[in-house]
Amino acid sequence: MTIEEAQNTVEKWINSTGIRYFNELTNTAILMEEVGEVARIMARKYGEQSFKKSEEDQDLGDEFADVLFVLICLANQTGINLTEALQKNLEKKSIRDAERHENNTKLR
Repeated sequence: MTIEEAQNTVEKWINSTGIRYFNELTNTAILMEEVGEVARIMARKYGEQSFKKSEEDQDLGDEFADVLFVLICLANQTGINLTEALQKNLEKKSIRDAERHENNTKLR
């Protein structure tokens, strides 16, 4: 699925199953909540914290998908084409960071 297809699929789902988008501020808060859930799993799976018994079966991929879904919702409601935005962002990074990472001794 391309990013454009994902944006279209989410739009169709919202209009058929979700009824309507939550407002932008609500979706921003939901996005932060979902990112927090990713952070919680990361801290336990790759960091120094441990899972509680009730948390051990959490699916990191599903949590990433929740973040992506809400991010797509926000992009759709604010008129952002994520394909174009990502392309522009990568171009900016490629120019800005052309030599920066190569010359960073911390990355070797």
